[in-house]
Amino acid sequence: MQPATRSLERKALILTLVLGCQVMAAMFFTLDVAGDIADAGLGWHLSIELGATLALAAGVVVGAIHVRSLIEQARQDQVLITAARGAMGALIRARFAEWRLTAAEADVALFAIKGLDVAEIAALRGSAQGTVRAQLTRIYAKAGTTSQTGLIALFMEELIDQASTLGEAGAHG
Repeated sequence: MQPATRSLERKALILTLVLGCQVMAAMFFTLDVAGDIADAGLGWHLSIELGATLALAAGVVVGAIHVRSLIEQARQDQVLITAARGAMGALIRARFAEWRLTAAEADVALFAIKGLDVAEIAALRGSAQGTVRAQLTRIYAKAGTTSQTGLIALFMEELIDQASTLGEAGAHG
């Protein structure tokens, strides 16, 4: 289970427990007011208590509906994030294949896309910085760009184009 999913489940549990406490409080006050009204009749003081009890009960219902809506939206967001990760991964694999990157170049390119600098990439790969620089030069040439920023921009532009195309299709569909 991913950390975001665990966090969502933990928040949902906490909100459910809080709502459960509010339900118990609303039930207690409802029974208390009902008993007081049965004993003494409905006076000014008990009218206020009844109003407060009804407001608490309404708050519990509205809160439960809102919490359920937030949890459902968070789950939908997780689905979309997972789909976006998959789309990004598929796009990267497709471009790497199109550019005919070697396995080593693909590793270096992936680290570059993630924003690592030459020294970090070299350390992670156990390579010399000069080797990584040479690999990056070949990657940039194959990709038709001249820098790490340009490489990242290639992917961002394509993802933004895809997202706007999907957004337009959804708006017109």
